[in-house]
Amino acid sequence: MSPLDVVATAVFNTFRSKLRTTLTILAIFIGAFTLTLTSAVGTGVSSYLDNQVAGFGATDVLLITKVTDESAVDDGPAKYEADEATVDSLIPQDGVAVPSGVLTAQDLAAIADTDGISDVNALVTVLPSYVEYNGNGKFELSINANSALNRADLAVGDQLTEVDQHNQVQLPSSYLENLGFANAKSAVGKTITLGINDYLGELHELEGTVVGVQNESLLGSGVRINQTFTDALYAVQKSGRPAATGVGYYSATAHFDRNASEEQVDRIQTNLNKQGYSALTVADQLGTIQTVIGGIIGVLNAFAVIALIAAAFGIINTLLMSVQERTREIGLMKAMGMSGGRVYALFSTEAVFIGFLGSALGALVAFGVGSVVSAVLSTTLLVDLEGLQVLQFAPTTVGSIILVVMLIAFFAGTIPARRAARQNPIDALRYE
Repeated sequence: MSPLDVVATAVFNTFRSKLRTTLTILAIFIGAFTLTLTSAVGTGVSSYLDNQVAGFGATDVLLITKVTDESAVDDGPAKYEADEATVDSLIPQDGVAVPSGVLTAQDLAAIADTDGISDVNALVTVLPSYVEYNGNGKFELSINANSALNRADLAVGDQLTEVDQHNQVQLPSSYLENLGFANAKSAVGKTITLGINDYLGELHELEGTVVGVQNESLLGSGVRINQTFTDALYAVQKSGRPAATGVGYYSATAHFDRNASEEQVDRIQTNLNKQGYSALTVADQLGTIQTVIGGIIGVLNAFAVIALIAAAFGIINTLLMSVQERTREIGLMKAMGMSGGRVYALFSTEAVFIGFLGSALGALVAFGVGSVVSAVLSTTLLVDLEGLQVLQFAPTTVGSIILVVMLIAFFAGTIPARRAARQNPIDALRYE
């Protein structure tokens, strides 16, 4: 019997017991379907995050925070001691003591003096009360806190800059209609007004120029403003505040050469770490998110693998029953000269074929269902996250899943195949 005859016979024998084979294929189908979908989710989300970093993440910005006592991380928080607190954990700043984890003016100066850093700005929170255009009504707004860390996914217009030191604004596309703009293009170049209260509650109005309109993205929503406008709003917001409050900052952003190599960026981060600062790029921060997503996908994949292992026992059961039912047939084949190796190959091929059918059907149905679900989500729940394809099927990944399932099926078929190959032809022919 040639290898081609072995394959043809194995395919034919697979469907001799249609119900039993169908149930086994169904078990494999469930595992392969789940594994294909979870892998597609992982691929889709990871691809979107990579695109966000590559296309819109600022490549020349570090988010800097001050590293506190490492023992607080390793051994839990240290016991508070009032006498020691004023000496060790509080740093004098303009005559006022601030916690050690807060960045002071001296810290910002030290960061700015670090080799490779071109400028540093404290990351502050500004809370304007409203936004208004041309007397069309006042509307509440939120400020995108990530403006300094990434570039906007623009529908029209330009990115924020600090070149001319003018107050610049990027509006989300969802703000246009309420503010009275006919379309995104008509908003560019117009002057809008932001109202903000100072520390004593007095209202002030500052104007800014719309330089672009942005699409919603994973890296943050809300109105984006440049550092010049941020500084102006923050100056108003803190005016009237006592000198003893707000003398420190919890984080800052620092720029470096956009063309710096990875080695140069690593060197800057190392220098800042030696001075007691944590410095992360946008890619570093999204890498943490990807790690979490990878862990979740891994857990889901584990459930799919459990289903496949259960299906493997189904293959063993199916083929053992087949060996028992075909004992006399096996004896006849061996009596006619078929070697034990050929018999082993015949039953192993049946197992592999069952694995192929289950995995191929599971992957095919997962592709169809996933494509429909992804299309629906992109036009409903995830309509604001343009470019996000939740389920993205990579041919190499799908092919790998099918091959892995076939391999599992092969190993599952080893026991019944060996039993068939070891049949004594005389005893097999006498079997009733």
